[in-house]
Amino acid sequence: MKLIIAIIKPSRIEDVRQALNDLDVHGMTVSEVKGYGRQKGHSEIYRGAEYAVHFVPKLKVEIAVDSPQASAVTDAIKTAANTDRIGDGKIFVLDLEAVTRIRTGETGTAAL
Repeated sequence: MKLIIAIIKPSRIEDVRQALNDLDVHGMTVSEVKGYGRQKGHSEIYRGAEYAVHFVPKLKVEIAVDSPQASAVTDAIKTAANTDRIGDGKIFVLDLEAVTRIRTGETGTAAL
């Protein structure tokens, strides 16, 4: 099993959700996060005053999938979240040791 973590622009979440639904991946966790990468933030003008935004708002999407499905899910996220502009985000794929569904006690891929 794999845990896929994607950091994406908030405007791309609906496209990512639809791409994952097309692959029959329905479970995901989405969190609002802030951070920066190569862009190192940006400056904005608000009511005539310029100020620096060091941490850019992003969404963190976490998806647990069976190992054979991981590359298809990663490709779907990459395609759906891509705008060809800096700050599109990153995708991390981690090994997932165990999963347990609390309600039924199912473990492993049956719990996904």
